[in-house]
Amino acid sequence: MSGRAQLMWDEAVTGYDFGRDHPMDPVRLGLTRKLVKAFELDQHVDVVAAQPAGESTLRLVHREDYIAAVKAASADPRAADQSYGLGTLDDPAFAGMHEVSALIAGQSVGAAEAVWRGSALHAVNFTGGLHHAMPAGASGFCIYNDAALAIARLLELGAERVAYVDVDVHHGDGVQAAFWEDPRVLTISLHEHPRTLFPQTGWPQETGAAEGSAVNVALPAGTGDAGWLRAFHAVVPELLADFSPQVLVTQHGADTHFEDPLAHLAVSLDAQRAVQVACHDLAHEHAGGKWLALGGGGYAVVEVVPRSWTHLVAIAAGRPIEPTTLVPESWRQEVYARTRQLGPARMTDGRWPVAWADWESGYDPADRLDQAVLATRKAVFPLRGLLP
Repeated sequence: MSGRAQLMWDEAVTGYDFGRDHPMDPVRLGLTRKLVKAFELDQHVDVVAAQPAGESTLRLVHREDYIAAVKAASADPRAADQSYGLGTLDDPAFAGMHEVSALIAGQSVGAAEAVWRGSALHAVNFTGGLHHAMPAGASGFCIYNDAALAIARLLELGAERVAYVDVDVHHGDGVQAAFWEDPRVLTISLHEHPRTLFPQTGWPQETGAAEGSAVNVALPAGTGDAGWLRAFHAVVPELLADFSPQVLVTQHGADTHFEDPLAHLAVSLDAQRAVQVACHDLAHEHAGGKWLALGGGGYAVVEVVPRSWTHLVAIAAGRPIEPTTLVPESWRQEVYARTRQLGPARMTDGRWPVAWADWESGYDPADRLDQAVLATRKAVFPLRGLLP
C-alpha cells in the first residue's frame, strides 16, 4: 500500500455553479485548491483526476428516471422537471449540470477505489460530500450523492463494513436513506437540531431498519466548540470500535462554523481541525488506516472553507499545519484578485488548543447538549449491545 494520500482534483469541478446569487459559490473550491498549493502540499499527495461516474455507477444509488431527468435538465435547463427537485431555488438547473455532477461523483468513487485497493492509504475529495441528493431527487444543493455512491462502490468491491461519519451542520439524510436497510453500513451524523434547520430530519429516534445502523446526534442551535467536540467523542469512537469498519468515510462540511450564513452552530476552525485529526486517528485505530474524507457544505467561502479543507488535506497527507501558521501572502493576493475581499491571516480562529469535557467526566441533566447526547445513546447504543 502507498503511504501517500490522494487528492482528487479536476479543474472542471468548478463548473458546479448554480448561478451568481446562489450560496454554493464554486470560488470556494478554487480557493481551497490554491491554498493547498500555496502550502506546497502537492509535494506530499498524489493529485489525481478520476473519470466521471458513468450511468451504471450512478445507478448504484440513483434511479434511472432521475438520471434521465438530470441529463434532460442539463441539456435544456428550461425543461427542468421540478418533481425531481430540479430547477428549484435550492437546485437551479444549469447547462452541463449532469456532466459536472457526475465528475464530482467520479472523484469520490475513484477515491474509494484507491483506498480499498491500497493504492492510497487516505484520499480526499473536498469537492464532494453532496449528502442530500436522494435516489430519485435533487435536494439541498446536491444533484448526485457522491458520498453514497462511494460507499456503494466499496460494497460492490467486497467491503462488508463501511462506516460513514458526517459532521456537516445539516443532517446527512441522503446517505442515511441510501443505506437505511443495509447492516453493512453504519451512518453517523452530527448536525444542528432538525427543529431549527434543513432538512428537518436526523432525530435521535431515526436508527435505521438494520438494528441501529443509523445514528443521529441533533445538536442545539448555538452549540460551540466544547459541546461539539464533547458530542463527537461521546458517540463516534465507541460506535466505531464496536462496528470495526474496513473503511471509514467522513464528510467535513465547514458550515458548522460561527461565521456560516446558513446555520446556527458556533464552531471554530480550530474545532473543525480537531475533529479532522480525530477522524484520521479513528481510521487508523479501527479501519486499518483506510480513510476517505469528503467536503460538503460551507458558505463562508473565503474566510472559512479554504482554510478548513486545507487543514483536512494536510492531515491526510501526514503534514498537519500548525493552527498559528501564517496564511501565505500569495494566496491572500489571489483571494483579493478573485473576490475583492481580504483573506484571513492565519490558519486559526485563535481558539487552539480547543478544550472540551469527556463524557466519562459526568453528565449534567439540565444541559441541553448533554440531553442531546444522551438521547442518541439511549436510542442507538442498546440496539448495538452497548450501554447507553
